Amino acid sequence: MHWPPRYCCNMRSGVHGNSVPRRRDGRAAIAALVATAALACGGSSTPPVRVTVPTGATMGTAAESLHRAGVIGSPTMFRLYAKVRGADRGIKAGTYLLAPDASWGSVLTALRNGKGVVHVVTVPEGYTLAQTESLLVAKLAVRPESVRIAVRDTALLRQLDVPIATLEGYLFPDTYFFPPGTPARTAVRTMVRRFEQRWKPEWSRRLDTLALSRHDLVTLASIVEREAKLAPERPLIAAVYWNRLRRRMLLQADPTVQYALPQYQSRLLNKHLTVKSPYNTYRYVGLPPGPIAAPGGASLQATLYPAQAAFLYFVAYPDGHHEFRVKLEEHQAAARGARRAWNAARAAKAAAAGTSTSPKAPATKKAMGAPRKS
Repeated sequence: MHWPPRYCCNMRSGVHGNSVPRRRDGRAAIAALVATAALACGGSSTPPVRVTVPTGATMGTAAESLHRAGVIGSPTMFRLYAKVRGADRGIKAGTYLLAPDASWGSVLTALRNGKGVVHVVTVPEGYTLAQTESLLVAKLAVRPESVRIAVRDTALLRQLDVPIATLEGYLFPDTYFFPPGTPARTAVRTMVRRFEQRWKPEWSRRLDTLALSRHDLVTLASIVEREAKLAPERPLIAAVYWNRLRRRMLLQADPTVQYALPQYQSRLLNKHLTVKSPYNTYRYVGLPPGPIAAPGGASLQATLYPAQAAFLYFVAYPDGHHEFRVKLEEHQAAARGARRAWNAARAAKAAAAGTSTSPKAPATKKAMGAPRKS
């Protein structure tokens, strides 16, 4: 019986790697396996790794996941070890944080008891604070009030030099792994720390060049994040807003109006553009008081280093791309083309669903300066 490479790390029993008796009867060999594997060393200083065990997974599936993550060396031997221990069934699904080269006994106990399972919280780029709060409540099973208090932590607000009442925009969009029982305050602090970790030193130097505060940068980047559907367009969208700011033009950013409304509206009408809020960039010149969502690193980068373009307008098309223009009359022509494209897309969707649609429906999601249905 030959042991596979990387069966485990050094054994307290003095048996290493492939150094085992060559011939034994079956039961003795299995007994030796159990004794040796149970003594496998643990306590590695290597940071824990993530292992996901899907719902309904067998021990074989779990062993393969453990092997790919580097927690065990031989899936076959681990399955045999679990079987000899009578613990090859009843493992708990979830995402685990486990130490590489941990003892097989501790790994098996974790799988059986759900020890080491973490809550996976993925915050998408462009999520608003309200969306992130709901996500934390659902994933961490914490009280909504505790999250609301955590995102208004005055110490964190002072630390980040945030002049508004919440951490809107500063809970960095990423995937987080929180142990069971993680309080809302700890989760929020972890997300703020991730923001600071992802902030590049050269970005601070760039802010000095632009004479811009970090808060204003995060605010503008959040608008870019909500507008952009295609990654290559981020620098162009940022350029449009930079150009409008320099000219003291209204930003006319639909996402800021959506943020200001009591209830989210996917399609804005003229009546929505009159909402009285400092976040309504159709009414007030300049940036809103703070971010409207959490920008990712790409949007922060694009806003700091916008495209060298003279565009002042853009309009969205159904496939997610935007048409950019310098002059208003050119933009209005592009908006008419977008309106036709949106009407055609809605008609096709209605036909597929077996319903009817009106060609007079608002045509564009985004058309700076274009007329809207009231």
